[in-house]
Amino acid sequence: MTLINDFDAKAKSWDTDPVKTERARSVAAAIRTTVPLSPSMRALEYGCGTGLLSFALQPELGRIVLADSSEGMLAELRRKLAATGIANMQPLALDLAVDPPPAERFDLIYSLMTLHHIPDTGAILRQFHTRLKRPGFLCIADLDREDGSFHGADFDGHQGFDRQELTAMTKAAGFAEVSFVTAFQVPKMIAGEKKNFPVFLMTARANAL
Repeated sequence: MTLINDFDAKAKSWDTDPVKTERARSVAAAIRTTVPLSPSMRALEYGCGTGLLSFALQPELGRIVLADSSEGMLAELRRKLAATGIANMQPLALDLAVDPPPAERFDLIYSLMTLHHIPDTGAILRQFHTRLKRPGFLCIADLDREDGSFHGADFDGHQGFDRQELTAMTKAAGFAEVSFVTAFQVPKMIAGEKKNFPVFLMTARANAL
């Protein structure tokens, strides 16, 4: 898995990559299409980085907790929040693999390109389920199954996800109404040739008990 300090080192230049900013806008648009967003909703973004996705959704949501394990990313996020004066977004240092979850429960939990870095997919999905109100929404944007060329040979996270397998894991974690759309295509040069890597948006519901 990519080391946290790699993300720390990349934090200051993260927002200068137009692909990352376009990806966040496209995923935000897909979330708007599939989830009835409201200023009354409390949301958690897990693996927020510099907050590109949450900044895109911020006008349509109430309180947003932005969680990440990279202090470099959180420092850049805090700088952006101070510059904009946005008051409904709260950074939080959090790694659910080792830290206790936040006490509050949320109407919406979302992540962008985070799941493939987390070793135990089922465990994090169960964590998300426990933190959602009933009913509540989960939105996961990540890579479709790929051949390993997206990150390269040294990467030891997931090489994307098969949608049927991820559906089964999500339902096993307690969710229902699992659906997918393709939200974006990440262009990359691989061995001198341009290759597009699809990014899905999976939406699921934690229904009323």
